[in-house]
Amino acid sequence: MKIAVVYNRESQKVINLFGIPNREKYGLKAIKRITDSLKKGKHQAIALEGDKDLIDNLEEFMPRVLKGEQPGMVFNLSYGIQGQARYTHVPSILEMIGIPYVGSGPLAHSLALDKVVAKMMFVQNNLPTPPFAVVTNPDFKMPDLAFPLIVKPKNEAVSLGIKIVNSEQELRDATQFIFDTFSQPVLIESYIEGREINVGILGNNPPTAFDPAEISFGKSGPKIYTFEDKTRVSGREISVICPAPIKADITSRAQKIAIEAFTTLGCYDCARVDMRLDSQDNLYILEVNSLPSLGEHGSYIAAAEHMGMDFPALVNRLVDVASARYFDTPSPPEVTGRNQASDKAAFGFLTNRRDQMEKQVQQWCQISSRTNDPIGIRIAHNELDKKLTELGMKQAPEYSDDPHVWVWQTPAGLEKGTLLIGQLDVPLDMGISSEPFRRDPECLYGEGVGSSRAPLVMLEYAVKALKFCRQLKNAHLGIMYYADEGNDTRYSAAAISKVAGLARQVLVLNPGNIEDKIVTKRRGQRKYRLTVEGKSLKLGQSSKTPDIMLWLFRKLEKISRLSSSKERIAIAAVDFHTKSFPMLLPHRITTTLQMSFPDIKTANKTEEAIHEILKDKSVRWNLAMLSSRPAMKDRRVNARLINSLQSVADHWEIPLGREASLMPSVAGLVPTNIPVVCGIGPVATNIHTSQSAVQRISLVQRTLLLTEFLIKTIEI
Repeated sequence: MKIAVVYNRESQKVINLFGIPNREKYGLKAIKRITDSLKKGKHQAIALEGDKDLIDNLEEFMPRVLKGEQPGMVFNLSYGIQGQARYTHVPSILEMIGIPYVGSGPLAHSLALDKVVAKMMFVQNNLPTPPFAVVTNPDFKMPDLAFPLIVKPKNEAVSLGIKIVNSEQELRDATQFIFDTFSQPVLIESYIEGREINVGILGNNPPTAFDPAEISFGKSGPKIYTFEDKTRVSGREISVICPAPIKADITSRAQKIAIEAFTTLGCYDCARVDMRLDSQDNLYILEVNSLPSLGEHGSYIAAAEHMGMDFPALVNRLVDVASARYFDTPSPPEVTGRNQASDKAAFGFLTNRRDQMEKQVQQWCQISSRTNDPIGIRIAHNELDKKLTELGMKQAPEYSDDPHVWVWQTPAGLEKGTLLIGQLDVPLDMGISSEPFRRDPECLYGEGVGSSRAPLVMLEYAVKALKFCRQLKNAHLGIMYYADEGNDTRYSAAAISKVAGLARQVLVLNPGNIEDKIVTKRRGQRKYRLTVEGKSLKLGQSSKTPDIMLWLFRKLEKISRLSSSKERIAIAAVDFHTKSFPMLLPHRITTTLQMSFPDIKTANKTEEAIHEILKDKSVRWNLAMLSSRPAMKDRRVNARLINSLQSVADHWEIPLGREASLMPSVAGLVPTNIPVVCGIGPVATNIHTSQSAVQRISLVQRTLLLTEFLIKTIEI
């Protein structure tokens, strides 16, 4: 499990500094001791400051989970940075963003911190606590309590402001100090002469009480645990005796009282109940510490050790009891075993490798393979070939056309099986600067991450999961990668169409769109180069032949009117290049026309209309087709394939819709009698730009979708 240890130490990352600052701090040694213990328990642990960056840091460390996937957890050590009810700050944030955590919730912390409310609840529940009074201003009337008394701030912890007083003047001086320092009411309590007894609590329903521990204050100083003692600057040695040398019946009574106090305040998982034991063997609750210290000198640690738990065992037991509370099981099941059903085994395999998948995306983004970079494409091909070969796939040279398209297949072969098609090149101009890989809580960014890199990782881990589940060897599976998407599949189209015709079904690993949809229909696309030539004219020179720039613009305006939403035709000029001699107007203009169309018949009809518009003998012009990418039509044979994908998505609660797209893809090259679906890859934005991004949750969702679909196909 991913566990973030959240603490407060040095960070002051807040919008404004105001209110009472926190004075409780965990040492770096103690924090490391906790994270090391979690790692020893096979958890993935990091430490984070509980400041204003906490949500972003948590979201990056533990992104959204899939159905059935155990979420990450926070091991809460946070005392807060500033203000009131500081213990409640981080738990409240975690409640809001939906992250489970170890320890009590905001309500229990607020009740435990408010000593007056806590004591009132103890009294109402017949739990013993010293007589008390509350004063709200320095001019208070003397309470009807006998000296010695003890004074405390109403809402502070860690013994801040605590003092024993023996006279009215000492009482007024001590309360004035609290008013001045903490700006809050003062709790005045009868001081109980006797021994200090602490009882640790662990667990829920029912909680377990540790054997009581006694705090030994030595021979000097007050018989109370001061802030200076807790921060080890008082100069005296405070020791913990565990088990406390008290009678068995007192031990049982102390444990019973501690559990009742714990449940009265609604605490979870752990707490420490501080009591006093007087000379008549009467026990009195002083307070409940809802966030007991895990420092190595604390009584909670000593009591746990006496119960047979060393520090790593205690830390991991705290995670277990919190997991039991959230997930209704003391140890949420791991679904990674090979002997489980294939779908569950694959689920566990993939969800336990989220970090590895993201690291692989980063490594792929560091390999540049732009369309016109043959060296980069060769490096990318070699890397992919290495990965697939190690997984037991074999390259099929009879289906490949190096250096444009490559095919791998399982020992069972790809014929009558599933063919996965992806692109290896990134269609970016060589002059565009490279975008380095980065991540934020929602997305992964990098060159080609959406169109190529994330789908590559998705493919790799789907194949790995099949192998882990012992499903790969007998699967009829083919993998085809091509390297000329940026050239409109000019060189790979024939091979793609031929190999696709051998398969039972084809999945194209293009990215899904932002609405989590796959593509079942695409328009075709043609590109034309229109060249217009005229005379070289001086600026202002009259001529019988038209200015070719004006002529072209008028023609382009007419051509653009051929676009029709009803006919599903769109046509536009996408770039211009001019040539001219010095001091003369352009004599040659080249422009690229791009047309999307629903079918070949409509495309041909529109092309004829373009020729009619351009028909003019006053200038020389030429229209040449650069590329033609066929449309991906709706096909009846797709129904079973789409329903199968939807069934898997519904089972795992993966969002999945379907749409038609204006943009072409290699899916249009698949013969019409073969079922094909496009957009199976992770959901991405800003495709084919330097700002390409893929959703982190979608990377694992779509990998799971592909894997479970392939398992289902194999089992059929």
